Amino acid sequence: MSPSPANPRISLPVLPVLPAPAAAGAGAADAAAATGVRIGLLTLGCDKNTVDSERLLARLAAAGAELAADPADADVVVVNTCGFIDAAKEESIETILEALRLKRQGAVRAVVAVGCLVQRYKPELEQELPEVDLFLGLTEADRLVPSLRARGVLPAAPPVATMERPLRLLSTRTRHTSYLKVSEGCDHTCAFCAIPLMRGRHRSTPPELLLAEARELERQGVVELNLISQDTTWYGRDLQRGAAPGEGDWFVGRTFDGMAGPHDPEVRVGVARAGAAAERRGMLPDLLRRLLAETGIPWFRLFYMYPSGIQRELVELMAREPRLLPYLDLPIQHGADSVLRRMRRPERRATIRERVGWLRAAVPDVTLRTTVIVGFPGETDDEFAALLDLLEEVRFDRVGAFPYSVEEGTPAAQLPDQVADGVKRERLERLLEVQRGITLERNELWVGREVTVLIDGVTGRDAADGTEYGRGASARTPGQALEVDGIVHIADARGAEPGQFVRARITDALEDDLMGAISGS
Repeated sequence: MSPSPANPRISLPVLPVLPAPAAAGAGAADAAAATGVRIGLLTLGCDKNTVDSERLLARLAAAGAELAADPADADVVVVNTCGFIDAAKEESIETILEALRLKRQGAVRAVVAVGCLVQRYKPELEQELPEVDLFLGLTEADRLVPSLRARGVLPAAPPVATMERPLRLLSTRTRHTSYLKVSEGCDHTCAFCAIPLMRGRHRSTPPELLLAEARELERQGVVELNLISQDTTWYGRDLQRGAAPGEGDWFVGRTFDGMAGPHDPEVRVGVARAGAAAERRGMLPDLLRRLLAETGIPWFRLFYMYPSGIQRELVELMAREPRLLPYLDLPIQHGADSVLRRMRRPERRATIRERVGWLRAAVPDVTLRTTVIVGFPGETDDEFAALLDLLEEVRFDRVGAFPYSVEEGTPAAQLPDQVADGVKRERLERLLEVQRGITLERNELWVGREVTVLIDGVTGRDAADGTEYGRGASARTPGQALEVDGIVHIADARGAEPGQFVRARITDALEDDLMGAISGS
């Protein structure tokens, strides 16, 4: 595949020349299949990748594979790559190289790379990393099990009956918390974002499939379910236009002509437009009501909620449903209308202010998180000051801030007036300093209050007679999402176990975290 003049490709960094792999003994693959091949799967990137990996793990296990926790103990290593920004690409390549090192040492028989990086750069990767046995992009993930069978790595027929196959195998350390990916791809055309080039246009997973997946996760012990997608407010708009994917589709997002990587044109589905009012509303409130009614999962958390897509119906649902956590992730990306316009974002300052006002008026103690980009092409001192002013005004509880990264193939990569790296770093530090004070202030509002927390992990030891002592715990309030929002440190958590809800009194606030004590202790 060669780059078109309209969509130039920048080759991946030239990688070191790898020594030729040692020749495998005759029948090695057959022997592995006969004894049960061990597969280690490494996941890089976002939570959406985690969901993809857990689906792959379920398919591999159903096909007769044993799952290895340590890649060094695996016969086959599968790397689920990320291709979002340069740092993620580099991490993906380094992980593949480490798997190839294990292969050269004889510890691993085969290395497979899948996911976003492969979707964008498959020809380059195949040329520069010929020692990798198999490359599969997102649109080719259905081929993983058949390809391993064709190589004699997996048995010829799956040993698990179709009706007994799990949809996903949980892979994270905190197995009581998981993710429900409600849709794939994105119809927004944000100037800085390469996600549609890798994951296609937006397609929602039908509600019945999501409900079945949620019920299965509940049976596996999940008590906190995080709804994720590229824009979760967009859920169901395509379903209302008659564009539902088939139940067997692995790749849910609609492809398009400018999308990177090989893909089957038949994946595309024609859409018949419905009424504009129905399309604006979407189906997220309907999905949430069904999840609340048809599962017993205690906590549901919403991520990646574009402010422009938040409707009053959703706010009212959050206000009256305690299992729908008072927490929203609202990516605004900037605070100056001129920058938002250049970014091709669907909202402006007035929309952001309005939606925040709705939420804080209707949902007591709502926690609001956002993400912003500094140093977008052409960002002036005044525009950066407008971003700081909006953060000071809105006072988001937490902010993820990132310097702008040039992504090839995106409109922003061709914009003039790229901001110097030093200016980006200086602005990022200024913003983070402002937000550190706001986050501490918001954390201090919780001191002295009693709140339900979810235990994620415990530390300490038990005495020889079974008496617990010195047992601490890390926990989270409804306003703290896993791995991004800090934790509650509990010094004495005797009797508490991961996945358990307990009442705790917040005793102190730190810059990121909270300190707490089990109520009654």
